[in-house]
Amino acid sequence: MTAKSSESQYEGQDGAAYERMRDLPPIPRITVQAFCESHEITAAIEEAAHDRRLSRSHLKVQAGGLSAALEFYRSAATPNLIIVETTEKRDRFLGDLEKLAEVCDPSTKVVIIGHVNDVYLYRELIRRGVSEYVVTPLQAYDIIEIIARLYSDPQAKPLGKTIAFIGAKGGVGASVISHNISWLISHEYGANTLIADLDLPFGTANLDFNLDPPQGIADALYANDRLDSNFFDRLITSCAEQLHMLAAPATLERPYDLSENSVESVIDCARGSASWTILDIPHVWTAWARKALISADEIVVVAAPDLANLRNAKNLIDTLTPARANDPAPKLVLNQVGMAKRPEIKPADFARAIDVEPIGIIPFDPQLFGTAANNGQMLAEVQKNSKTIDVLRGITKSLLQRAEMKKPKASPFAFLDKLADLTAGRK
Repeated sequence: MTAKSSESQYEGQDGAAYERMRDLPPIPRITVQAFCESHEITAAIEEAAHDRRLSRSHLKVQAGGLSAALEFYRSAATPNLIIVETTEKRDRFLGDLEKLAEVCDPSTKVVIIGHVNDVYLYRELIRRGVSEYVVTPLQAYDIIEIIARLYSDPQAKPLGKTIAFIGAKGGVGASVISHNISWLISHEYGANTLIADLDLPFGTANLDFNLDPPQGIADALYANDRLDSNFFDRLITSCAEQLHMLAAPATLERPYDLSENSVESVIDCARGSASWTILDIPHVWTAWARKALISADEIVVVAAPDLANLRNAKNLIDTLTPARANDPAPKLVLNQVGMAKRPEIKPADFARAIDVEPIGIIPFDPQLFGTAANNGQMLAEVQKNSKTIDVLRGITKSLLQRAEMKKPKASPFAFLDKLADLTAGRK
């Protein structure tokens, strides 16, 4: 079996589809009902229903076209969105559509999937209040894109992207790598970046940045109905220009049993506040961790070159890849490679065994990592140019998919930066 990169893995699906999907606006909690006449459209809509972007929505598929929808809604309330496939001729179809309009709630949107590319019919349907008319063939990502566009606010601020880091095994350095990637994104790409440390009892983001914030991610997670953008911004700690953090409490005063909804709400707020949110996910397998990983724009699995890491990395990638059919496969980073006197699996053999080529191979460098950890600094602050820093820059470039450094923009957390400067006694 030949090792493949994450990009080539995705090209086997549809790279163009990913480019279309990556910037779609979020889809709210809506109910969708589809009435299909063909197996192809039924399969496409059922596949779309399992996509992460529709995880908040309830989508149900039924056999039959417009006549079936009309019969169904004579005795049932209409959902937020009705999708109807039709093969009927124009006159009969328009007549049935008129009858459907009589039983539809005024707020219900209707999408018609036809088999004829008819400009006259399209104009007539739009005139009658149909939200969209599309022609077969359609894939799952076409369905998702249609729904997303229907429920997007053109005036809304674009949401940021999320990158989730998780270790294949405890102690492989996933957290420190995620923190350093965050630092590089903010410093060398000039992008507003937020670290969300989700390892509540043992998180190290505050130690790595030599900070002791009085509040952080736990306050956001347990805010319940109080969590909004203003409250969220007050919980954020400034690490540096363009770089901010939601610190973990790192105490054992209470157990931290997180719910999927609370984590989802925090991530939503984070995406509205920063261009890039780095999710530092602990080595756990819970409902909230699984959902956070599946919902991320990119996943990075960090592993050391031994057998347990190989098994766990393969399990993670094999589980997460099919759950993200319209997204790139998880990426792999090998860390602590070349430790003296330790038997290791060679990177090429590791990649071949799990069929994923790593986007970065970080050498074992206890002096650099130890000094940075003890000083509360980033690796590039300790040693600006080294093989390790070059690898981290390559990983960052791969994740951001950009070739050039960007000029820093004004931070939306500028008031926090000024507050941090005043606190530190700087002008």
